[in-house]
Amino acid sequence: MSAQDGNSVTFEMKLSKPKLGLNERLRVDFVMNRDGDNFNPPDFNGFRVIMGPSQSISSSWINGVRSYSKSYSYTLAPTAKGNFTIKQASIVIGGQTYKSLAKEVEVTSAVDKPSDQMTADDVADENLHLVAEISKLDPFMNEAITVVYKLYVSPNISVSNYQPLDNPTYNNFWSQDIKVSSLSAQNGTYQGKPYRYVILKRVVLYPQKSGKLEIEPLSLDVTVDVPTGRRDFFGGNIYASTNKTVSAGNRTINVKPLPLAGQPNGFNGAVGDFDFTVTTSKTSLNATESLQATVEVSGKGNLKLFKLPEPELPSALEVYEPEFTEGVRTTLNGMQGKVSNQYTIVPAFRGKYPIAPISFSFFNPTTEKYTTLTSDEIVINVLEGPLSGTNHTDTNPVSSKQSVIATGNQFNFIKLSPNLTSKSVTYFFGSTSFYLWLLCPLLLIPLAIVFRKKSDAIAGDVAGNKVRRANKLARKYLSAAKKQLGNKDSFYVALERALHNYLKAKLKIETSEFSKDKIAELLAQKQIDETTISGFIALLQNCEAARYSPFSDVQMQSDYEKASEVISQMDKQL
Repeated sequence: MSAQDGNSVTFEMKLSKPKLGLNERLRVDFVMNRDGDNFNPPDFNGFRVIMGPSQSISSSWINGVRSYSKSYSYTLAPTAKGNFTIKQASIVIGGQTYKSLAKEVEVTSAVDKPSDQMTADDVADENLHLVAEISKLDPFMNEAITVVYKLYVSPNISVSNYQPLDNPTYNNFWSQDIKVSSLSAQNGTYQGKPYRYVILKRVVLYPQKSGKLEIEPLSLDVTVDVPTGRRDFFGGNIYASTNKTVSAGNRTINVKPLPLAGQPNGFNGAVGDFDFTVTTSKTSLNATESLQATVEVSGKGNLKLFKLPEPELPSALEVYEPEFTEGVRTTLNGMQGKVSNQYTIVPAFRGKYPIAPISFSFFNPTTEKYTTLTSDEIVINVLEGPLSGTNHTDTNPVSSKQSVIATGNQFNFIKLSPNLTSKSVTYFFGSTSFYLWLLCPLLLIPLAIVFRKKSDAIAGDVAGNKVRRANKLARKYLSAAKKQLGNKDSFYVALERALHNYLKAKLKIETSEFSKDKIAELLAQKQIDETTISGFIALLQNCEAARYSPFSDVQMQSDYEKASEVISQMDKQL
């Protein structure tokens, strides 16, 4: 019987294990929360009683509430293989008879190492498992898969601590970790047996090549508490602590290549399910005014891993470099959101200019088919402005001929008696200009001497050159951050973007998704000195800390100056 509230009587049977070998031992405990009389055990058919019954009693007061437990314990040895039922036991408590529930026990052939001879390490090996659960073992290239690492722990042991030994690097995958907010134990099964498990790590992977790819194992050092089978003075279990290394093991996935049959021209590697739009902020304007044209892809798929199509515009429209915008979040289902390029367009002449339809193709791994989306043609109507000469050129040479009609004094007779006067000849040699050009090099010599001295002085000014170089780099990469000085959130967002843009320009890779450890490793490979690397990483840490902590204007100014100095030092070494 089971307790339903604090005053209920409970009387139950507990087994040390539901399955054992013929050469192992079984412990059976009959536990009650009230003292009773006339305990009547079952006959233990199929087993031989090695020890028992032994009694243990524990009583305690917690917050004014009394806790009481009494148990009768037996140690049994199986006499044959098979499935056996340990029947009900009974006891009289408070004048009423209570009976335990019967339980099944399976006895197998003798095992190599009986549990009563197993060490703490042996018990931990059998009751602790690290598993990598992969959402799909045969994805297409650039199709998202998830890997969830679960630590399964048997109810027979407990885990007090763990630390990672070796984290996977995910070669040939684009990867992003999904943060595990809290480590909470959940009930589950492992190989058909009841276990508790904790989700330790979640990661989303996009395979970047086809064929058989290996996912490296995650390894942990786990501190495990294992029951020894002995009890203390108060009847509680005595535990032995041991450290075990567990690994999820290598996993192999078979990545399928994207099919070549039916692959559209201009396909750029987009895999998922997307929508595609091309829009303009306006379609009518005057010359020299501007409009914005936006090319946007939204949906679910590898949004960060392909290039957006570019519009083809008439030459009369001046187009500036696009501004890229990314609004993508990564969950266990993969990337979701949108990416876009916004072009600023300025027409120079009056007229109507069509923006031709743009096509975007992607592969849908669900339907295993390619889809091509095409935008509508957009006509830009420039109302006022100068006319382009090419807009009014008649391509028919016959129709361009016109009759010439003389009016007024358009044509005059040739004069028969012209009034002509002779002109004198002037020679350059010996002239004033000749002597000025002759003396000019002599006059330039003092200026060259002054200029050389000035250049030497600037070259010798090491500190000044350092400041000028830092200021030049700061203007190039930190201009947006400088404008936001005094506005904490905007300043540190702009500063972090500037630092990553600098690395992107120098290292030719996108580092915004990299961890600080990965960035430090990349810089170390480029032989950047430790002081400069530490300063760079410290700035990134300040950018993150600024989201949650107050920062003064003095601190912002200090971080700006440090960023200018770190970029200058790093630029000398790259």
